[in-house]
Amino acid sequence: MNQSYKVNVNKAFDFDITSEEVSKLDAITVSSSEYHVLQENKSYKCDIISSDFNTKTYQVKVNNNTYNIDVFNDLDLLIKDMGFEVGASKMVNDIKAPMPGLILDIHVKVGQEVKEDDVLLILEAMKMENALTAPRDGIIKSISVSKSDTVDKNQLLIEFE
Repeated sequence: MNQSYKVNVNKAFDFDITSEEVSKLDAITVSSSEYHVLQENKSYKCDIISSDFNTKTYQVKVNNNTYNIDVFNDLDLLIKDMGFEVGASKMVNDIKAPMPGLILDIHVKVGQEVKEDDVLLILEAMKMENALTAPRDGIIKSISVSKSDTVDKNQLLIEFE
């Protein structure tokens, strides 16, 4: 089956590539992140600097030029066309306790601006400390608990604006 991909480079250039074209590429693995590629009688040294398989984003250095690459398959494009992108699901407006426990520490204040993955508070449950992090960038609207409070599962802890 010949699958097609939409590839965006540096948020500026779009390419359509098929799995057949990829399989015809003359690429030799040099190391786990380095490749030597021959394309139309030209030699390219390629280094994969970073990759995120879940979001299909890559940073690749080709002959000392760095490129940011986003790859989309047919399913990704269909999901985007239907409006069900991953970004749309990131509009979480409140943090609830994932389990009953004890609030050990609160790292934020009302009105504070936070970035995605910033630690908001520490919840102790079953003798383990769990760092609850921000699911998105935002501003703290309210904090419904205090340090040393015990909380039940699904109890509101923090609200975002």
